[in-house]
Amino acid sequence: MSFCCGASMIGTKGTLKHMRTHIHNVPILFCPVCHRVEIHYLIENEYEILAEYAHGDGAAEVDFQDYVEQEGKALYENCVNHENEDPMEVVLSQIDISLDLLSFAKQIGDEAWENELKTRLGMLSGRRNKLRHRRTSV
Repeated sequence: MSFCCGASMIGTKGTLKHMRTHIHNVPILFCPVCHRVEIHYLIENEYEILAEYAHGDGAAEVDFQDYVEQEGKALYENCVNHENEDPMEVVLSQIDISLDLLSFAKQIGDEAWENELKTRLGMLSGRRNKLRHRRTSV
């Protein structure tokens, strides 16, 4: 499982830019709190090779799936959340995880971690409220 700023990252596919080349459908991990993106560690080498070749060939766009065989679901089996889940469920899951971590941080007396978790919970609560507002305004 991958973590960023204490939140578990969401497994998804995205488009990344390598120099002037856009590479579509790259397996990535996305942080719902700070929006950090990482290339999935199982395909990192393949991505780098494809990106270098595509850039060397002057390709403006390539599709990762056309060139690299993937393990499919195995890439994301260790992720807590996935992109095809309801956004509200993802946020609620992240809040639950952060609350569990906050309880542990209090148990061990780690005030710095407690403060980080409280900040993260504030951000997640804000995102939850925005999702609730969107649902009621639709």
